Amino acid sequence: MFAVEDIVVYGNCGVCKIVNICPKRLGEKEVPYYVLKPVRDETTTIYCPVNSDKVKIRKLLTLEEIYQLIQTMPDTQAQWVENDQLRKEKFHEVLKRADHRELIALIKTLHFHKVESARLGRKFHINDERVMKEAERILYGEFAHVLHIEPDEVVPFITGQLDGKGRRMPIDS
Repeated sequence: MFAVEDIVVYGNCGVCKIVNICPKRLGEKEVPYYVLKPVRDETTTIYCPVNSDKVKIRKLLTLEEIYQLIQTMPDTQAQWVENDQLRKEKFHEVLKRADHRELIALIKTLHFHKVESARLGRKFHINDERVMKEAERILYGEFAHVLHIEPDEVVPFITGQLDGKGRRMPIDS
């Protein structure tokens, strides 16, 4: 169980702070709920049942886990799905699960397809663009929070790590 003031990742909403744990009446019984505030959107409040199997709430990645994920990025396989409807369904499932490795593969897949579409003079589908932006928001938001940088600094940070020119942040920060 998490505590008030804990910073967590809530599904595809991203990084949130638990601001309260309070009971909510559900039928005849009271059920404890986390009250969450996304760290990049203080105007939104999310209520999440404490004991829900359906809701993905987890601890943030550690610095070491982020560095390990970055090192796996070059080996991550991009897998394009030609059928628009199947691709949409598959990619939305990835967003819903918000698994780091799957998000990395999704971003990489969409990036490569976007570059290839431009090279061939084709348009990049608007839905694919939305999915890519959402995947980047989820993944880069968590990386940024843990690394104490802005989300738009995440890609240059990753690039620096992969080309060996990036500075390594202390693990105990």
